[in-house]
Parts: sequence; structure tokens; C-alpha cells
Amino acid sequence: MWLKPVPSCFSMLKPYCSASPPPPTTLKFITAMKTTEEPDVGIFCYISQLPGFRGILKQRYSDFMVNEVDTEGNVVHLTNMDAPAETVKEIETKTHDATSKDYTTEIESFRSLVDPDDAERLEAIINQINSGSEDSILPIVLSPDYDKSHRTAVHNFFKENFKFLVTDTVDGPDASSKCIRVRINSGGQNSRGRNSRKRKERGDKPFDSRGSDDWSENVGKFLRFHLYKENKDTQEALGIIGKMLGVQPRSFGFAGTKDKRAVTTQRVTVFKQLASRLAALNDRLIGIKVGDFCYVKEGLVLGQLMGNRFTITLRGVVADSEDTIKASAIALGKQGFINYFGLQRFGSGSVPTHLIGATLLRGEWKSTVSLFLDPREGEKNAITEAREYYKETNDIEGTLRQLPRHLVSEKAILQCLKKCPGNYLQALKAIPRTLRMMYVHSYQSYLWNHAASMRVQKYGTDRVVLGDLVYCKGNEIEKVSEVVSSECVDENGNDTLDPIDLDDISGTNLPEERLNLVKVSCVQAVTAEDILSGNYTIDDVVLPMPGSRVIFPENDIADVFHDLAKKDAISLTDSVHNVKEFSITSMTGSYRRVFQKPMDFEWEILKYIDANKPLVDTDFDKIAKTKPSSLNGDGRLHDKTKQSECLDNDIGLQTDDNGAKAKGEELPQAEFLCDTNPQETQTALKLSFTLPASCYATMAIRELLKTSTSVAFHKTLN
Repeated sequence: MWLKPVPSCFSMLKPYCSASPPPPTTLKFITAMKTTEEPDVGIFCYISQLPGFRGILKQRYSDFMVNEVDTEGNVVHLTNMDAPAETVKEIETKTHDATSKDYTTEIESFRSLVDPDDAERLEAIINQINSGSEDSILPIVLSPDYDKSHRTAVHNFFKENFKFLVTDTVDGPDASSKCIRVRINSGGQNSRGRNSRKRKERGDKPFDSRGSDDWSENVGKFLRFHLYKENKDTQEALGIIGKMLGVQPRSFGFAGTKDKRAVTTQRVTVFKQLASRLAALNDRLIGIKVGDFCYVKEGLVLGQLMGNRFTITLRGVVADSEDTIKASAIALGKQGFINYFGLQRFGSGSVPTHLIGATLLRGEWKSTVSLFLDPREGEKNAITEAREYYKETNDIEGTLRQLPRHLVSEKAILQCLKKCPGNYLQALKAIPRTLRMMYVHSYQSYLWNHAASMRVQKYGTDRVVLGDLVYCKGNEIEKVSEVVSSECVDENGNDTLDPIDLDDISGTNLPEERLNLVKVSCVQAVTAEDILSGNYTIDDVVLPMPGSRVIFPENDIADVFHDLAKKDAISLTDSVHNVKEFSITSMTGSYRRVFQKPMDFEWEILKYIDANKPLVDTDFDKIAKTKPSSLNGDGRLHDKTKQSECLDNDIGLQTDDNGAKAKGEELPQAEFLCDTNPQETQTALKLSFTLPASCYATMAIRELLKTSTSVAFHKTLN
């Protein structure tokens, strides 16, 4: 075992630590800190005692490739971008249908459902259609509606009675209201009529085609395809595709979010879209390709994957000798790595997510709101100015106008406080649930990491000991597919939460790590008899994610959980408040393996001269080699994206938060690439391996290099 010096943050475990740390510092008294480092969140130890070596992670985003592994164990690749022969027929609804029937009765029925003014608006748009002036018809927006069930009834009314019109929901004039927007159905994907003007000319958002009845019943209503993307996160890529198709993001389903700084391939489903229509987008998409189309009955949801296949190239490798590199690679394959929650779990900004989780667990609602809204270190000037403005003026409206839309949590809190001043708990509940729960889960991960480090420090990595928890022999690992909203986003631009960091994580980190985890009922403590019989190995050892239905190790590692939580004024057995979602005692809990071995592990030492050239073919490269004239003639996918690869060396997986997503299709060009000596031969290490759900690939790299995986560290190497 190799143990790094214990920093001040680990002083919370000082009864178990032989080092002499500075005075204790608990989470309760931290208001701001610099970017989170590994020791701050309990990441201390390594399995092997081999020396590390220098290597640059993600010098180019193509050095980090991720291919999803589906639930049947198949690695997802982009292999074909052609649309199959269509068996689906989309039934077109023409606007001239409106002129073939008198809709007086339907309009009168509509009057009984909505405000009179809305009925007048509908009658006016139908009269415009009848008069033949379709090219001047703009969408109409109905009166604000606070009742979701009523909005559903209105949507259904249009579907049943006005098939030549389509509806969607847009934000209302205040935080709690929504409005229904109505426009002419442009006649399906083949329409080229007066109504099919470009969206930029219409000046509105794309409409959603979900719920349309215009679809053949003999095939699945979902089109499944493989999404290949370079240097874009999943939401950004699907946003671009959705904009081109004229559908909203909720029409898409996917099993896990892959982040920006990587080349990734994953499965996606979209509701009622033709393969030919998506395939036609390939000529216009930059840094994105779609293919391998088929129609299925059900859409994908988060968690429907077995894991990810990683192909990682470490550049600029410098070691004492090539034998050191080989020995470390062999050791990683045989021994694996400590299955820590990586830094992405805790954010990369000045306020770590587990600190917010701790204040939630203590029931300090006002303090938690302050953590979200107060000025922070290291943010962009515009965001800092907005935070300072609110702190000085308490002007919610003015602050909301200044905050960028990607600050999901902050905007939700402020909108609720505007409606309910002083109700801090309600303001916190206004944050999308899957996002707000990540803060609590981050604190659980913080405890788990510290306990794992102490387990390694005290008992080593080669044997089970009395009281260790293991899953029972003869019972398989539970795999639970849980639906999680895609509202888990990068909520502050710097604090990158793990729902969006999944290119470094195998699979989707669902609440309480319920993917590929050991059943609560299948866990037991190791007895003396077990040790004598040799029934269990070190690979069987698990530690709990605290909750009401888990047990703790029957040795002193259990004290790590309770003592560390106690120093943060948190009890793992009793709750100080009655808000269940912010209480560990109301969570089921789960278990996580302490040690993880990479599966199907392969490695190769490479030599290169030009640091600007890729060392591994992507899925698109492989297709382009078979069809160079048709796929690579304009060079757009690679020339524009790869020019900027070395400009943003960053393993923090952060997205562009200043409007780049809105433009989307173009990547910045650059005249300058990586600074390298073209005459000098350099060494790279290529690694390929598969990890099950919720495992962090960066923790495997950490074991190999014996260096930090923090953003700041790898920037210094480049």
C-alpha cells in the first residue's frame, strides 16, 4: 500500500491517523475553499507499492474514448450511418384539412375548457387558415395555466379535434405558471409548404412532436440510434439534433450522460422520428454523427446499461524505465484499484457538493441557500457580479436577469423565494429532485471514501479480516434500472456533478448507487470460520453507503462513518428534522465494492512524434476509411473539431457556459495546437478496459500513475 501524507481535511479521522495534522476542521465551519483535491474527500491510498510515472490525461479529447456497454454486454459502436429501408410511414396532416370542415362546434366546446380570450385566439387562427393566408400565421400562446392536469386536457383536446394544429408547453410569466403554445402542423417531415420557414425566421423555440397520432401502428414508436460525438456533452449534442428536427429534449431517451471532453458513442431513442430524417442530418452535423438505426417499442431511460468500455491514451509518458510502465500496467490489470468516488462526484468549484449535502442533512435550510447563492471563488466575472449584486441588494428579479440559465439550482431557489419569501426549505425543494439529491449522495460518498481509505490503511489490500462486509456466496449482484430525470445538469459551470461527468464514470450514478450493487439482504460480516475456510477474498469486500437498511462492518471501520458524521453534527441513526429526502435515515442505503478490477483489460506502449496526431482510431475514423469519399470529403467532422483539441486540456469535463450551446454546430478554429518538439520521439500508454456501472475510470488512472486526477495538476503537465 502507498499512502500519501495526510492533509488537514483528514484531521476529522485523527483517532485513526498516525500523522500529526493541523487543528481539526469540520465541514460545518467551512464557508469556501479552493478547488477540491483528492485528500479533501478521503482519497488517499493506492493498492500497489510500485512507483508512479508521469502521464498526461486528456491532452487531446480524442485520447479519452468511451463506448457504452448495453444491458446485454454489447459494446456500442457507430458502424453505419445510412438509414435502412423505411417500413414506417408517417401520416401527413395538411393544413387544408381545416378548410374541409366547420369547426364551430369544436370551438364552442373549447370555450368551456379555457378562458374566452383563448377561444377567440383559436377562432382567429382557424379563420386565417380558411382565408389562405397561412404564410402570415404566427403561433398563439394561451393564458397562463397553473394546473398541469388542465394543461394535459387542453393538449388532448387539440389532438382529438384539431389535428392540423400542434401544441407544446412554454414557461409562463411567473415561476409557477406554464402556457400552452399552438401553431400550424407543417405537414410532417416532407413538407416544403409556406409554413415550413426556418425556425430562426419564426423567432421561436422548436416545437415538440411527442404525442402525435400520425404514426404507423405496426412498428415501434421509438427510433433507436447510436450517437457519436466529439468534445460535446450529451445534452448539448441532443439539443443540436433536436433543434434541427424541431423536437424538444424530452423526446430523447438515453441510458447515461457522456460528457464533453471525450469521444463517445452511446444509444439514444427518440419518439416518432424517421431514420431517414436523422440520417440526413449527418451532412450538417459538426462533431456529431448518428447511425445504426432501428425501431423499438420502448424508449431508453437512465440506468439501462451495464457499464462503459474505455480507451484511454496517456501522452507524454515519462518513467524511470519502460519496465516501470509495464509493471504498473500489469499490476493494474491483476490487482485493480480502490473503487473511490472520483473528484467529479464532489464538484470542481469552490463549494464542494458534499458540503452542501452536509448542511441539508443538518436541516440548516437558510445556510444551504446561502451556500448556493453567495459569491464563490474562481467563477466567471459575470456570475460573481450577479451573486454579489444579490448579496448587496436582495433584488431577486434583477439577479435572475443576470444569472445564466445553466445555474439551475440558483435560479430555481430565487424564483421560489420571489413567490415565498423566507421559505428556504421550499426554495431548496424547487431544485429539480434528481439534482438536489445528488448533494446528499455526495456526502454519503464522502463518508465512504474515508472509510475505504481507513480500511486499506489499517488492514491492507490482500486479505479479508474479521468483521469485513461481503456479499453472500450464491447470490448474484442486484441490477436495478431506475428512471432518473435528465435534469441533472452542471448546475454552476464549475461544480461538475457526476450526472454529467459520466465519461469518467462507467454507467450512470443513480441515487444511492443502485446500479450493480449488492443486495442489502445478501451482505454479511466475515466470521472467523469464514476466514479459516477461505470462502471470501479481498475482491468480495464491500462498504455501505449509509442508510436505514444497511449494516456496518463489525470492526473499527464502522467507527469511521459515525465519528466523521458526528464531527459534522450529523447522525446516521437519527434525524434532526422530518424532511425525508434530506435525511440519511430515510434512505435505504446500498453497498459498494472496495476494490475493482478492470475487465477485458488491454494495454500497449506507443511511440509518436507529432503530438497533434491522434493515436487511436475513433468509430468515425473506421467508417471514413471504408468510405473516404462520401464521409470525409469536406473534412468537417475532424478538421474543425480536432483543431481545438489541445486548447482545453481539462479533465474536469466542463461545458461552455456562455452561449456556445445555443450555437452548437460550430467549434472554434485555432491556428495553434499543442506545443511540442516535432523531432522528439515521445511515449504514450494506451489502455482499454471495461468498468461496471458507477466506477470511475479516473481512479484506475490514478492507481497507475500514482498522481492526482485533479484538473489543476494535469494542466501543469501540459
